[in-house]
Amino acid sequence: MAAAAAATTTAAPAAEKAPAAVVSSGKPKADSSAAEMTSADYYFDSYSHFGIHEEMLKDTHRTKTYMNSIIRNKHLFEGKVVLDVGCGTGILSLFAAKAGAAKVIGIDSSRITDQAKEIVALNGQDHIVTIVRGKVEEVTLPDGIEKVDIIVSEWMGYCGGLYESMLPTVLYARDKWLAADGHLFPDRCVIFMSAIEDAEYKDEKIGFWDNVYGFDMSPIRKLAMLEPLVDVVDPEQLVSREAELIDFDLHKVSKGDLDFSADFELKFERNDHCHALVMHFDTIFSACHKPLTLTTSPRTQTTHWKQTVFYLEDEIRVFAGEVMTGSLSLKANAENPRDLDVTIHYKMDGRSGKFDRVQHFRMR
Repeated sequence: MAAAAAATTTAAPAAEKAPAAVVSSGKPKADSSAAEMTSADYYFDSYSHFGIHEEMLKDTHRTKTYMNSIIRNKHLFEGKVVLDVGCGTGILSLFAAKAGAAKVIGIDSSRITDQAKEIVALNGQDHIVTIVRGKVEEVTLPDGIEKVDIIVSEWMGYCGGLYESMLPTVLYARDKWLAADGHLFPDRCVIFMSAIEDAEYKDEKIGFWDNVYGFDMSPIRKLAMLEPLVDVVDPEQLVSREAELIDFDLHKVSKGDLDFSADFELKFERNDHCHALVMHFDTIFSACHKPLTLTTSPRTQTTHWKQTVFYLEDEIRVFAGEVMTGSLSLKANAENPRDLDVTIHYKMDGRSGKFDRVQHFRMR
């Protein structure tokens, strides 16, 4: 990875995460507007700030995939009742209205709903779109609506889409309001693993602590190894084929299924070194006339989700055709469910020797 990417490398998620640099000294004022909010307010209500929505809206692969999945499938939306979970600025709600929905309800728990209501009215869609501020688990749908035909949501976070994502909330909404023959947009999420060569950047981020101005600071190296890195992976760094870890059918998956274990097998495609394993995800809109995929693969257009990198303790010399096997387990941290605990067990018996190691990571 290019060193320039370091400035944008964070463990902040794509959903419900306050800026990491902010230290809170109190709760937000109940009557404060978005324009008057302080940094402490944003810690509790980070999605009230327009900047995070700007980043997501400017992610053209993300936004256009949602737009095309809705606008190009008017036959599914015309005359229907649509629920937008985590509506933010209301962009998905507006797409649904444009596609002919009879009623659209956008729900969000942040103060951005104030601006979303203005945006909906400004674009002449307030007779179709109703914005509701509150938690999905606590609100009642307006106009006596008890069931919806379609749920749309951009719920994905980092680390395979699951880090601080809104998926549990979407599943709650599905179970409570989605009609038996209703649709989810998207309705599948597939998580993948691959291997990369990354000697230069690993040395810059991890090896740095072995000699800091002549001092051994390797205890911090141990901490650095525990945290996955969210960054853009250059496709030229990939040294293996990708392996599918898990495929979630969002019509069937339960909240408990989001803690999972999966085996993987990575086949190396060239002679090189393996320094890290990389996770990415695809979300799929299979209800569409022609199914669409929103991918975060390093082989395609970069998204704001980037990829998640797990550095290995071993630097493994690999040769084309060799195979690394292993397993990955992912679950919510017992003390702080907003964090993810990831355990990777990898094994290899190749020309450069035998490797069999278990490493633990924490996404926070």
